Amino acid sequence: MKHEFIKPKTIEHRSYQVSIAESALKGNTLIVLPTGMGKTVIALLVIAEVMKQRGGKILFMAPTKPLVVQHTKFLKESLNLEEKYIESFSGEVSPEKRKSKWRNAKIVVATPQVIENDILSGNIDLSEVSLMIFDEAHRTVGAYSYVFIAENYRKKRPDGLILGMTASPGSDINRIMEVCRNLDIANIEIRSKDDPDVKPYVQDIDIEWRKVELPEGFSRIINLLKQALSERLRELKSAGALDSSSISRITKKKLLEVQEKVQRCIKEGRIGKNTFTIATLQNEALKIYHALELLQTQGATALRRFLDRLQTEARSKGGSKASKNLIRDPIIMEAIALAKGLEVDHPKIREVVEIVREEFKRNPDSRVIVFTNYRDTSIKVEESLRGIEGIRPVRFVGQMVRGEDDRGLSQKEQAEILEKFRKGDYNTLIATSVAEEGIDIPSTDLVIFYEPIPSEIRSIQRRGRTGRSRAGRVIILIAKNTLDEGFYWSALRKEKKMRRELESLRRRLKRRFEKGGISVSPSQKRLTDYMDGSGREDLGEEDKGISVIADTRECRTQVVRNLSIAGVNVIPKQIEIGDYIISDKVCVERKSCRDFVESMMDGTLFRQLANLKNSYEIPVLIVEGEDLITSRNIRPSSIYGCLASIAIDYKIPVLFSRNQKETADLILAMARREQKEEKKDIPIRGGRKSMTLQERQQYIVEGLPNVSSILAKRLLKRFKTIRNIANAEEEELYSVDGIGRATAKDIFEVFNRPYEEGT
Repeated sequence: MKHEFIKPKTIEHRSYQVSIAESALKGNTLIVLPTGMGKTVIALLVIAEVMKQRGGKILFMAPTKPLVVQHTKFLKESLNLEEKYIESFSGEVSPEKRKSKWRNAKIVVATPQVIENDILSGNIDLSEVSLMIFDEAHRTVGAYSYVFIAENYRKKRPDGLILGMTASPGSDINRIMEVCRNLDIANIEIRSKDDPDVKPYVQDIDIEWRKVELPEGFSRIINLLKQALSERLRELKSAGALDSSSISRITKKKLLEVQEKVQRCIKEGRIGKNTFTIATLQNEALKIYHALELLQTQGATALRRFLDRLQTEARSKGGSKASKNLIRDPIIMEAIALAKGLEVDHPKIREVVEIVREEFKRNPDSRVIVFTNYRDTSIKVEESLRGIEGIRPVRFVGQMVRGEDDRGLSQKEQAEILEKFRKGDYNTLIATSVAEEGIDIPSTDLVIFYEPIPSEIRSIQRRGRTGRSRAGRVIILIAKNTLDEGFYWSALRKEKKMRRELESLRRRLKRRFEKGGISVSPSQKRLTDYMDGSGREDLGEEDKGISVIADTRECRTQVVRNLSIAGVNVIPKQIEIGDYIISDKVCVERKSCRDFVESMMDGTLFRQLANLKNSYEIPVLIVEGEDLITSRNIRPSSIYGCLASIAIDYKIPVLFSRNQKETADLILAMARREQKEEKKDIPIRGGRKSMTLQERQQYIVEGLPNVSSILAKRLLKRFKTIRNIANAEEEELYSVDGIGRATAKDIFEVFNRPYEEGT
């Protein structure tokens, strides 16, 4: 395919990719295309044409770091552009370096969380972006970073082009419409594997599901857990919380509905004599249900780990009443004892070993992926496959640390594993959900589902790891007469529904666009014009220039997002006391209802409020949420007494908000009053009212670039006074242990470069 910005012979010509790319250049577009059919190639075609026609920067976002690495590599290999102009951003790159790289880059590939942080800190300007790409665009719902970024982009660059890409937007038409609304979509390009222009490129996928019998040793434990669950269900039915006590009719969803009803009753003051008893019974039933699910679908190891955590929680001071009740139940204790003595594990382990062994016997050059929901299970599968001739297994998991035995994988380690998998150093990948989205492994021959999953999106993504460049196989393991069977059929039903909804949506949109046409002008009629949506009120002219310092831990919240979208200059900083600094007098501590109750119970609440009171003339506590009384099983009178003490003894005003949007509104109202009406400046840093001389000296030095409390002490110990630090040369500063050349230069500039107002 010839294009001045695409290297020759890097991609093959596929007519459907070209036609979709041409359509995407006309307006904001959502592409729905089966996994493995080249969504990234379409993105490349759009990027090349935007570079030619519009110029400007291009921002390409993907939800995981391995995907960012993958897309960056693809663009560098495919584009006629010096590699220095294609940058990848992740949390491992410091904000200052990202700021510098942004200035010079023409294409930036990044995770959305990093871009969100850089928007909030003012390190990047979205008005420079002419094309923004959202990979795995079905995530653009709720509080996900994509939503915040898209809204900011539309404000900064109304004529900017948006491209969303996904293999599976979901079966819920409201969710699909929400994605379209949030991305301001004007056009949807949908292809299935049966479409005439796609069919020639589709490889066959043989899908097989295998049932396994649970071992005899499991039966006794299952019967005990069911017996314990039946008792709770009978009591819940007797109390009027359930319409049935049959295990076959009561699902996890119904138990969660009971929880919602109980919380609603408590919130509305309709507390009966059985209300808290029902809440505890529901919690107990849910824990037993989860234990059953683990044993039936994962095995004895997963169950033992869960039961160990249950016992630990029950013995802890703040453990729930439900956990304490369960470990006092003789039936549950018998189940725990049997689980600890169970030597045989889930038969799925043996089945996986046999399937993988047969695959490599048939084709020694195969590539296999085994998907499992639980990291505990992935450890067990890898252990079972290790040492078998011809099988070279490796786990592929996320970065989160799950104890000493499961440290997770860094971005670099993930990339190295994928590269070795492609080369054949490893030939069997045991993966959790981190490998579901977009990982480019074109030569995978077999995908094994250790368990079915009820999500049609994840099911499609897992299957899409095979059948890309050649025919592939999918084997789904199902434990007979367990939740596995329900999950399998649920995913199939949802997938069929999703395809029906998408086809219907495609037809409806086609009719609409045929009537109105698609314009590339900023005032083009978009899909959002056909949807119900509420606008957002920006700051008035008199409010421009309002700033709020937010603790860095708050920067991922909807509070900060709403402040930023409203036009407030949010300054992220590490604050020792409080969450939001409004002025030199006012500081806000924000607590969700659950945080409030938990900090009240463990004693940290009043220590935090005392520090807040000692540090600011007007401390404010905002309690957020609508479940203050129901967030934990604690007497309402205790919570009311605590609130009374805060207001009367500490003289700290307590404000209540229903959600993070209302919290942002409250903070904005306070900032407007302090900074516009009272004309108070926001302090450069939040501070304490009374400090010793040594503390004040250290505090001042800590305000220098990249200087921590440890480095501040080292600088003061070396130079004795702040004046001497200010008069020091770069080389003298560099001689202090821990001060690098860049930091030394920054400190020197702070003290020696003339102040220029407005810069």
